[in-house]
Amino acid sequence: MIRLPELIEAFLPELETTHGSRLLPSHRQALAAILRCRTEQSGSVHLHCHDCEEHGSFPLSCGHRFCPQCQSAAGEVWLERQRAKLLPADYYLLTFTLPAALRPLVFDHQREAYGLMMTLVWQTLAQFGLNDKALQGDLGATAVLHTHTRALDYHPHIHVVIPAGAVNRKEQVWRTKAGKFLFSHKALAKVFRGKWFAAMKEQGWTVKKTLPAKWVVDCKHVGNGDKALVYLARYLYRGVLSEKNILRCENGRVTFRYTDNQKRRKTRTLAGADFLWLLLQHVLPRYFRRSRDYGFLHGNRKRLIERLHLLLRVIPPPPVEKTPLCCRACGGRVSLTFTAYRPDGGVNLRPTVSEMEVPM
Repeated sequence: MIRLPELIEAFLPELETTHGSRLLPSHRQALAAILRCRTEQSGSVHLHCHDCEEHGSFPLSCGHRFCPQCQSAAGEVWLERQRAKLLPADYYLLTFTLPAALRPLVFDHQREAYGLMMTLVWQTLAQFGLNDKALQGDLGATAVLHTHTRALDYHPHIHVVIPAGAVNRKEQVWRTKAGKFLFSHKALAKVFRGKWFAAMKEQGWTVKKTLPAKWVVDCKHVGNGDKALVYLARYLYRGVLSEKNILRCENGRVTFRYTDNQKRRKTRTLAGADFLWLLLQHVLPRYFRRSRDYGFLHGNRKRLIERLHLLLRVIPPPPVEKTPLCCRACGGRVSLTFTAYRPDGGVNLRPTVSEMEVPM
């Protein structure tokens, strides 16, 4: 398996030469984090068993959400949290996209444009929920930003997992609907398009290219919603390309594989610097939240979710029990001491306190 840090070390000079003017601070931070991941520069943790006096140490991961080696546990936590809010209703996966002519504008204003996309998508859906004859209420939704196609080209779009149910707060009523489509995808696209143009005018953004009159919004019925959440969790807290899919690095060119929309395995070969730039385009601005809950699924509506579960006789799945930290040799209680790396050669020790020890 070819590791991404090896490719970064090999092609970083070429990347600076060919794409250096387009590299953002967030890109350079991602490259630096991946290079130090699980090395002495990331720091280390020392394990001490209080029962058998066993000692051990290992390097820390970088924790960067673009690193292919990190954040797998965070994805599981997110999925568990979303599953705890599932309701007995039909679920739909909606995908809102922007025309190709707008992608350069979005890339140049990533933080503002990504946030604007998510806000306008939710405003559109909330409006449809209130006006729908069957629902007539407030919706709940989970939106996730994706920035790439299956071949990893730049293509920002929003996935929304949404139950076909709404809460009417005035009447204190829960209403649902069924069918192949939640709302008309053409009507959704038309309203979203209008809201985007109004927002562009307010931001002072202009595009010289001609924009299409018809935009694309896809709407699919996804059963009880669990599979759609699993699909989104898969790409939420890790890099856009798994290292196992990097097949070759020969003569300055990198080949990777991907699965297209028809579930066919394909490969793509690029010059090393172009391959790194292809990946870096999908590094999000620092602190940007790519997953957001809206409506009655928002984090501050926990009591409402509990009331709905009680009303609809839903028993949420129990939380997944975490494996206790214990000694590999004897299974006894352990404590950890973290050592932070310092470029001047010193060390910063962060000893753990008693609550991090695990009694057996």
